[in-house]
Amino acid sequence: MNRIKMRTSAFAAVAVLATSALAACGSGSTGDGEATGGGAGGAENGKVAFLMPDLASTRYEQQDKPLFEAKMKELCPSCSVIYQNADSDAAKQQQQANSALAQGVKAIVLDPVDSTAAAGIVRAAQSQQVPIIAYDRPIPSTPADYYISFDNEKIGSMIAASLVEHLKAEQAEGGILQVNGSPTDAAAGLIKKGIHSAVDPSGFKLLAEYDTPEWSPEKAQTWVSGQITQFGDDIVGVVAANDGTASGAIAAFKAAGKDVPPVTGNDAEIAAAQRVIKGDQYNTISKPIKIVAEAAAVVAHQFMQGQKPEGKTTLYDTPSELFVPTVVTRENVKEVLFDSGIMKAAEVCTGEYAEGCAELDIK
Repeated sequence: MNRIKMRTSAFAAVAVLATSALAACGSGSTGDGEATGGGAGGAENGKVAFLMPDLASTRYEQQDKPLFEAKMKELCPSCSVIYQNADSDAAKQQQQANSALAQGVKAIVLDPVDSTAAAGIVRAAQSQQVPIIAYDRPIPSTPADYYISFDNEKIGSMIAASLVEHLKAEQAEGGILQVNGSPTDAAAGLIKKGIHSAVDPSGFKLLAEYDTPEWSPEKAQTWVSGQITQFGDDIVGVVAANDGTASGAIAAFKAAGKDVPPVTGNDAEIAAAQRVIKGDQYNTISKPIKIVAEAAAVVAHQFMQGQKPEGKTTLYDTPSELFVPTVVTRENVKEVLFDSGIMKAAEVCTGEYAEGCAELDIK
C-alpha cells in the first residue's frame, strides 16, 4: 500500500472541493444576503452549527473544532460557527441542534452521539430546509444531505490485518480480544465489521469481544481486566477500535502485572503516538483531521450558497466522501506523523517518551 500516494490523493480531493466552492462564491446570493436553510443561497453573514459528540476523545476540542472554524473563516470571513459538544448525551445533542436551528443556522455539521437518535435531528433540520452534513459517523436510518468521513470499515480491517500480520510474523499462539466502540455509533459498527473481516479468517481464535458504551476507556479497562482473569496468557493480541479503548486495554494489562500484548488503536491521538513510540501500543490509524474538517467546511459553505454538492460515493443513501487512512506503527511513525508535519516532536517527545523518540530519530 502506497501511503504517500493515499495521503496525496486525500489532500487533492479536499483541494478540488475547496476550488469548486470558492469558484462558486457569491453565485447563489440573494439581494439581501439572507437565506432560508440551505436552499435559498447566500452564505454571507450565515451561521453554521458544528455539533460534536463527546469529550472522551480529545480530538474534537483540539483538532476538529479549530480546523473547521479556520477553514470556514477562509471561505466566508463574515460567517460564524456555532460549536457545541454533547459530552456523550444524545438528548443534550438534540437540544443543541434545536438551539442552532432557532438561531437560524444555514447548515449543520453533525457527528452524532447516537446514530439512531440523530435521525430526529435530521428530520427537524430538513423540515426547515437546513441541510445536515453527517461528519465522521453516519446516520443510517434517515439519510443526511451529505456524509464526510474516513472509511470506517476500512479502518477496522486495516488495524486488525496489521495486528494479525504481526502476530503471525512473531509465530504467536493464542487468541485475540476485540474491544469495539459504542453500540450506539454506526461508525463503530462499520469498524467492527472491518475488524471481523480480518480477524475471523486469521486462524487466531477470537476469545471474546465487547461493545464499549460511549467509547469509554474506563469501561474498556474494566472489561479487559475481566478477560485477563479468564484467559490469562492465552491473550496474544487486542484489537481495540480506537486509541481511547486501547488505553483502557493497556492499563488493564499493566494493572494485572502482565506484559502488554500488541494492541491496536485508531485516531493517532498524541497519547497514542507516545504509546506507539514507547512500544506500549502496536498501532494506530492516522486520519489527518484537517482533511475531513476542511472538507466539511467546504461542503457546508456550498450548501449555504444554495448548491447541492455531489458525493464521490453513496453510503446509507447519502452522497458521501470517504477518505482512506494510514496505519501507523513504530516502524513508520516518524514518517507518517512527524515528517509530514501532523505532529511536532516538542509536544510528543517529553519525559519518558524522549528516549523512544531519540531511538527513532524523531526531533
